[in-house]
Amino acid sequence: MRKVILAVAVSLDGYIEGPQGEYDWCFSDQDYGMSDFFQRVDSVFYGRKSYELTLSMGDAQMPGVPKFQDYVFSNTLKEVKPGAVLIQGDIEAEVKGIKEQPGKDIWLFGGASLTTSLMNLGLVDEFWLAVHPIILGAGKPLFQNISQRTTLKLSDTKTYSSGLVSLTYHLN
Repeated sequence: MRKVILAVAVSLDGYIEGPQGEYDWCFSDQDYGMSDFFQRVDSVFYGRKSYELTLSMGDAQMPGVPKFQDYVFSNTLKEVKPGAVLIQGDIEAEVKGIKEQPGKDIWLFGGASLTTSLMNLGLVDEFWLAVHPIILGAGKPLFQNISQRTTLKLSDTKTYSSGLVSLTYHLN
């Protein structure tokens, strides 16, 4: 069965965005394991806001980033770009169905609302956090409104010269 992997950049104080929604603090000077990660996944889960953010960036594909199957979770959007799949309604059944399909693992790109929903449904299998050595002091927290305690097991760590630490956790 395919895994849903939350792979996200996070500040040392637990934010995924700054106070004005900025993410300019995220390092992009090295690969930070992304090439290997891209080999593991073939699909991406987006919430509406994250999807709209990626659309606003245009269709410019970065070198080395493969084409993924996009799934957009939204109860307000009426349509998504050609090739993407709009998920509405019973997201638990939809995600379970996608996980049972043949393919590679699935990247839970975001955002915070989708992450909360999938966490509360017990549908996130792995956590890959790129902890950046910065304290933002405010912004959008990675985890909020989680309904139950989730015990994790550390399965991998990588430390980079920039001070970024990559942490991989699985459900315990």
